[in-house]
Formats: sequence, C-alpha cells, structure tokens
Amino acid sequence: MKDYLTSNRYKRLAPRTARDYEKVLAWVTAKLGHLQVGGIQRKDIIRARETNADKMRFANYIVQVVRILLEHAIDLGWRSDNPAKGVELLRSDAPAREAWPQDMIDAYRAEASGRALLIFELCLGTGQRIGDVLRMRWSDIDGEGIAIRQGKTKAKLWIPITPRLRVILEETPRIGLTICAYGPHGKQLSYSSASQDVRTVRDAIGARAYDIHGLRYAATAELAAAGCSDEVIAAITGHKTTAMIAKYAGPARQRARASEANAKRGTNAARTENVEKSVESDE
Repeated sequence: MKDYLTSNRYKRLAPRTARDYEKVLAWVTAKLGHLQVGGIQRKDIIRARETNADKMRFANYIVQVVRILLEHAIDLGWRSDNPAKGVELLRSDAPAREAWPQDMIDAYRAEASGRALLIFELCLGTGQRIGDVLRMRWSDIDGEGIAIRQGKTKAKLWIPITPRLRVILEETPRIGLTICAYGPHGKQLSYSSASQDVRTVRDAIGARAYDIHGLRYAATAELAAAGCSDEVIAAITGHKTTAMIAKYAGPARQRARASEANAKRGTNAARTENVEKSVESDE
C-alpha cells in the first residue's frame, strides 16, 4: 500500500479520483491489510464487494482499486497474477442517466435565476463535467471562448461561448477568481453547493430524473442534432472514445434523420401530386 501511494500510478491520478481512492484504500487497509499480498484470492475480493453491496459505487470501487493494487504488486514482483481481474462489478437496477430533454431545459431556464442558472448554462453551454465547470476562472475567458484543462482526462480544450451563456456571464458579478464563486471573498463554489442549487430548481419543475451530469449528455445531443460528427463533438466535450458520444448522440441523430426523411417524403409526395395534376390537365 505504502509503495503504491508513492508510485507514479497514484501521483498521476486526478485530485478528485485520488480523494475517492483514499476512502477505498483506508477501507482496504482496515479490512484486508492483514492478508499477505501473495495470499489474496479472488474469493477475498468478491467477499469485500458483497459486504459493501448496499453501497454499490463504493463496492465497485473496492474491486477496481484492489485490481490496481495487485497490478502494482505484479510490477514489483510480489505475485504473478491478478485475481481481481474478471471480478464483475455490481450493476444497478436504477434507470440509466439521461440527457435533459428540451422541454425540461426550457422549464429550468424559466424557473432558475442567479447562481443556479449560471451553473446550468455553463454545464450545458460548454458540455463539461461539473468539477471542471466549478474550476473555470474569469481569466480563462479570452473573449470568444473558455480555455480549460479537464481534471479527469487532463485534456486541454478551448470551448466557444454560446450566445446564451455569454449573456449570463455578462450579468454575473466577478466576486472571485472562479466564475462560480460565493461570499464576500469570492470562494470557489463546492460541488455540494452547486448540486443543491440545481436540485432546488429540478425539484420545482419536476426534473428529478435529470441531474447535473445529464447536462453534459444534453450538450452532446444538441451538437449531434445540429449535424456534428463524433470528431467535432469531441472537440467540445473532450470525450476520448466515441462510445459515450454514440450513446447520447444516437437518439438526437435518429430524430434529425427521421425528420430529414419525412421532409423528403413530403417533397416527393408533393412532386407526385403535381405530376398527377399535370396529367389530368393535359387530358
């Protein structure tokens, strides 16, 4: 464990990921620390997962973190296999997270104001994760866009500012270094405070099924509906693979293509009708 915490594997983690790992590492140390590294078996990992099944995300994190620890042990020559590989993660029966539909986006905008609206427009307008949105600084704006470095992927992006977001930014007081700030000293807004601001509006408009991260998916869907390719969408969202883009862009693209097909159908029907009328007049 100590060797892992001083390794490059650990030092390369994003700050938020490292904090999540710390909670799991503390649990692993307390519950599995008595086991010899070479003696850890697949059954031990499965038992640890099942013991925490009521906290599914944490249970899955245990499997993932132990997998990484054992991979590190292989690198050190402490064992030759990784029994955590192949251990399945728990799956939730809860509905999958969905992109915000346009009617809910419109309802939120009509209901929200101030900080709750600022957070919403930053997430939707830039297509970024809430953690990256909360770190955005006024100095990151160059007039036409916002320069960011994603916390999860470390990718550097420049995101054009949408007209609607520009209006909100112009109305927002600059009370701190970060765009989302609070208090007389302009402290950076925390995730919990931002989540609560948005949740209050979600509750008011009946949008509990749509969370902050769903705005990133909504941005992806908007870009797809506008005809953007996966590569163009990734230039905004920073996705490294097309799998997630395809997941949330798919429905929007299907609707756009269906509308295009229907328009062509209407054009063809009108053309056929004109031909028939022309034939009748000739008769």
